[in-house]
Amino acid sequence: MTAPQRDPILSVRDLSLTFRGENGGLHVLDGINFEVCPQDFCCVLGPSGSGKSTLLRVLAGLLRPTAGEVAFCGSAEKPRIGLVFQQANLMPWRTALENITLPLELQGVPLEEARSRAREMIQLMGLEGFENTWPRDLSGGMAQRVAIARAFIQQPDLLLLDEPFGSLDALTRERMGAELLQIWQERQITVIMVTHSISEALLLSDRVLVFTPRPARITLDLEVDLPRPRSEDLRYTARFGELSRRLRAAIQES
Repeated sequence: MTAPQRDPILSVRDLSLTFRGENGGLHVLDGINFEVCPQDFCCVLGPSGSGKSTLLRVLAGLLRPTAGEVAFCGSAEKPRIGLVFQQANLMPWRTALENITLPLELQGVPLEEARSRAREMIQLMGLEGFENTWPRDLSGGMAQRVAIARAFIQQPDLLLLDEPFGSLDALTRERMGAELLQIWQERQITVIMVTHSISEALLLSDRVLVFTPRPARITLDLEVDLPRPRSEDLRYTARFGELSRRLRAAIQES
C-alpha cells in the first residue's frame, strides 16, 4: 500500500553560498535541493568541511545564501526554529532549570508556567536532581541534555542539531542518541541533524542526505525504511548493514 502524499514543511531550492574573499572567495554550497515533511527526522552526512554546518546556519537564518531560497511552507507566520550546537552553550550564571526556561521567558511566558514546562522537560531528559546545578558542574552529556531540553521546550516548527554529540565519548554518545530518539518519538518535531556517524544517522532518521566535499552537492538522498519504534538492536540487522554500506559508498565515491 502506497503511503499518503504529504506536503513539505521546508523546501530548499538551488541553494548556493560563497563566502567573499580573495581569489573568488570560498564556495561552500552548490545548488542544494531537498524538501522535508512535517515530523520527519532528516540527517546530513558528508566529509568534514563540506558545508553541513553552514547549511544549518542558512536554514536558521544566521547566514544569507548567495543564490537560491529556503521556503517554509504552510504558514504565514515566521516559523519557530531551534538550534543546538556541538557545544551546549549554556548560560553559566543560570542553573540547569533556568537555562531551560530561558526561551519561554524571552517569549513572555509567565515564570510559573515556564518552570512547570521546564520540569516536564527535566523529567523527559532524565535530569531529575540536577535542576539547580550550575553548568560548570554538569558533565558533557548532562550539559547537552539541558541544551536539547532548552530547544525542545519552545516547541519549534523545525529543530536543527549540529553534531550535538560530537564531543562526547562513544558510550555517552550512543546513550544520548537513544534518548533523543525517545524524545522525538514522543514529541514528533521536525528535525534536521548533522552527524559524521553513519550508524547514528540510520538509527535516528527517516532520510539521510549525503554531501560531496566542498562545494557541497547532494550525492545521495536515501530513505531509511527501517521500522519504528527503533532500538539499538537494529544495528545488527541485515537491512541496517545494507543501508550502511550504501551510505559509506556514497561518501567514499563523492
